[in-house]
Amino acid sequence: MAIEHTSEIKLTVGLDENRVPEELNWSAQDGGIENEEAKAMMLSVWDSKNRESLKIDLWTKDMPVDDMKIFFHQTLVTMADTFMKATQDEKMTATMKDFCDYFAEKLELK
Repeated sequence: MAIEHTSEIKLTVGLDENRVPEELNWSAQDGGIENEEAKAMMLSVWDSKNRESLKIDLWTKDMPVDDMKIFFHQTLVTMADTFMKATQDEKMTATMKDFCDYFAEKLELK
């Protein structure tokens, strides 16, 4: 099957003199996103040859800790949803969602 279209997602990281992120911006033309500001990001890719995940986790130095807790919670919920879509494993998805609820409760997010 031939590739008929490519789509680009662009991340730009502005670093201070110590190479600590000060600015994060992203663009996804197909999604109508152009140079939008972000305060944190997590990117995971699967290396099928080595059967391992590779990741980049970045956040700006002005990202509030309370916002980081919310970001993590929402990311965990999204991961549970994605796991369900990818595997159709309802039992493990429910377990993951239970953990998300526990996480939110312990951090007093709910």
